[in-house]
Amino acid sequence: MDLEVFWTHFAKRELRQIFDYHKEKASLTIARKVANGIYRTTLRLAKKPEIGQKEELLADRPEDFRYLIHTNYKIIYWINTKSKRVEIIDVFDTRQNPIKIQRNKR
Repeated sequence: MDLEVFWTHFAKRELRQIFDYHKEKASLTIARKVANGIYRTTLRLAKKPEIGQKEELLADRPEDFRYLIHTNYKIIYWINTKSKRVEIIDVFDTRQNPIKIQRNKR
């Protein structure tokens, strides 16, 4: 049975900021390519939610956070077995200070 891939409000906002950044700095075409690539990467999680590595920087949290990489972006998620879905909680630019990944995701 496939799981639903659910994007939190925070993750959607981060993806939108990535889109807006590339639209301003490069072009609309590049912005769409990057954002769509990130989104498509998450679709694999519906069938194989455990393909991502565990996120060690968030190991102190009760959820078992994992991540996938798409170009320079780390897609942070966890498997919510109770709701039968994979929750995308953040899209993080890996060129930033890694400590920023621990910021509040609300």
